Amino acid sequence: MIMATLPSLRGLQAFEAAARTGSFAAAAEELSISAAAVSQLIRTVEEQMGRKLFHRINRRVVLTEAGVEMLPRLSMAFREISSVARDVGGDAFRPRLVVSVPPSMAMGWLSERIVSFIASRGAADISLRGDDDPVPFDPELIDIRLSYGPHYREHPTEEIVRDAVYPVCAPTLASATGSESLAGLPLIHTDWGPTGASFPSWRNWFAAAGSEPGRAAQRGLSANSSRAALDLAISGLGVALAQGIYCARALEDGRLVRAAAQSLELRQPYCLTIPERSARRDIVGAFRQWLVGECVRAVKSPALGTQPSEKLV
Repeated sequence: MIMATLPSLRGLQAFEAAARTGSFAAAAEELSISAAAVSQLIRTVEEQMGRKLFHRINRRVVLTEAGVEMLPRLSMAFREISSVARDVGGDAFRPRLVVSVPPSMAMGWLSERIVSFIASRGAADISLRGDDDPVPFDPELIDIRLSYGPHYREHPTEEIVRDAVYPVCAPTLASATGSESLAGLPLIHTDWGPTGASFPSWRNWFAAAGSEPGRAAQRGLSANSSRAALDLAISGLGVALAQGIYCARALEDGRLVRAAAQSLELRQPYCLTIPERSARRDIVGAFRQWLVGECVRAVKSPALGTQPSEKLV
């Protein structure tokens, strides 16, 4: 039986680098070989596969349909090989981890806490990404995704904790009013955009509190992220409706206080998604355990007071 010749790993590597960078010259620089060598390696791969991978137009190269089909799978394979080498290579390599979280969580919440994971686990190459849903798990080799709600049925997903929103403000603002009614206090609104429609607004909060704020529920400062709204509240510019996971630490250290007792439980839980290709890696398991602990600790902080008094329906 005659067996087809498989393309060499070096040839596939040359193709992937050229396709990803867009030129043979850039691929040659990355691989520390000549552009002519890259061209020859790719021609050999094309001959062995019996498929043309590039259109060569003057000095430009453009992927064929076959090349477009191969590129993402090869890129993922080479990244996985690199990841395996890092994980098992001992002191010469450090484990690599790609963590994706909502933008507000990446800007401050997780970046402030991740030092404790590194201190307990040791040095690691961690790529921290602030992404909106949906995220491209395989093309970007994302190992762990923390999201609000179960968005990824195609990957193993677990619910880890359910949060609530609390009206919070700076102590100076609270002492100036001496009232829990929020009457006359400036409000800080968070505009999560069309994909965040399930988050509660001030109008929802006033309805749960049994009061009619009129136009006051629409006036005041507005921010397009939870983190920015929280910073405005800490600065004393108004009362923000903040998730417990974000405001717990500021309540604990006294930068914020509860402006009223009424709170609202969120419709959906925070969820953790880990693709099967990443689940068996030690560093992924360690980071998952640490991250779940940090989320639960924040949401259950005693500084948040009693459990949410209303659910958003």
